[in-house]
Amino acid sequence: MISNRNKKTGLERDWTKGSITRNLLAISWPMIVSSLLMHLGPIVDMIWVGRLGAASVAGVGVASIAVQVAGSVRMGLQTGTRALVARCVGAGDKEGANHVAQQTFVVTVAFAILMAVIGIFFAESILRALRVQGDVVTTGAQYMRVQLVGMVAMSFTMMNQSIMQASGDSLTPMKIDLVYRILHLILCPFLVFGWWIFPRLGVSGAALSSVITQGIGGSLGLWILYSGGTRLRLTLRNFHLDWKTIWRIVRIGIPASATGMQRNLGQLVLVGFVIPFGTFAVAAHTLTQRIDGFLHMPASGLGQGAGVLAGQNLGAGQPQRAEKTGWIAVILFTSFMTISAIVVWFWAEKVVAIFNNEPEVMGITATFLRINIIAYMAFGLEMVLMNCLNNIGETVIPLVAEVSTIWVLQMPLAYFLPGMTHLGVYAVRLSVVISDFIRAIVYAFYFRSRRWQRKRI
Repeated sequence: MISNRNKKTGLERDWTKGSITRNLLAISWPMIVSSLLMHLGPIVDMIWVGRLGAASVAGVGVASIAVQVAGSVRMGLQTGTRALVARCVGAGDKEGANHVAQQTFVVTVAFAILMAVIGIFFAESILRALRVQGDVVTTGAQYMRVQLVGMVAMSFTMMNQSIMQASGDSLTPMKIDLVYRILHLILCPFLVFGWWIFPRLGVSGAALSSVITQGIGGSLGLWILYSGGTRLRLTLRNFHLDWKTIWRIVRIGIPASATGMQRNLGQLVLVGFVIPFGTFAVAAHTLTQRIDGFLHMPASGLGQGAGVLAGQNLGAGQPQRAEKTGWIAVILFTSFMTISAIVVWFWAEKVVAIFNNEPEVMGITATFLRINIIAYMAFGLEMVLMNCLNNIGETVIPLVAEVSTIWVLQMPLAYFLPGMTHLGVYAVRLSVVISDFIRAIVYAFYFRSRRWQRKRI
């Protein structure tokens, strides 16, 4: 007999039945919290590293770009795991889900070894290739080396999270994330400044605190998965290398990885178009991106939740229910963004003042945000459907949509519009909005076509 506790926590809940809206909200809100906690890590590091001086800040900032690229690859590979596990669970094939998880273990170890090799031998070379100053190379290489060598801890944390969420348990990984992030918050200053019995490690201490605490989180997640503390109990029974399944994971994950990597690259190129308009414009662009990133988190959580539910429903032979899940997620997030748009329109300056109160920066950023209102109305279609498609295994279409709209549309507009109009730097922001809007239309038409329902993974 299923206990009431297990029903409430979702450990025995059948996500392919019942109210779609209630299921979506129940599985998505812990994913939103997990996303917030994940983005908190670099902020914690920067808070303490900021007290070590400009070279340390610059080194960690530049090194973080390479770490983010590695993180994009790692997250892309886990997309393959999510899609396959969700399909198996929806079809009632827990043995198949366990087999996918076993092969994911192999992929995770191989990726972690590759990142460690890059960190040990190429950290300084990567930073020199970016043409930063010598002291920035020194501090940045310290941070990057520890982060990449410690990628094994981060990779297992992400692997555990993906398996649990795809099986339908988003609450347990959120609790794990909360535990290790609190530990990170406490440990970081002790290792950076050498408080109490700890050595003073500077920027290396910031990176090491993240690796250690994520290692604790990864170990806790593995223990829960193999002890039966979540929906899917893993075993090593009948374990063997299955190159076909490994290729399925990688084949789904590579386009998702490429999507994340080219988005990060696109942000770097876009900054180059803003730089000629001065320091205030660059600061305003940076603040706008951070505020947008914060607003994207609920979309990411809802999209991932919709993807898990859609994947399970496809596995259960319920494609119409899978489609309805995606549209409900779009409606929910669009409602949230409508409220956000009203707040931005009337109180943009007050929002910006939370981060910076310089009049010049506040004025440009507030205008950027008001221009973004057009894109806010499209974020539901763009961000939610992109995450939903990725998490059901349809990763090629998002890659094509992102590459074509960013590099074929957004970048040329960002280059030519400022000279062709009197909008100046605001034309650069307008190019981003146009790209977002067109991308949303592409996702809406493709999702409506239902071709993704026939996707074999």
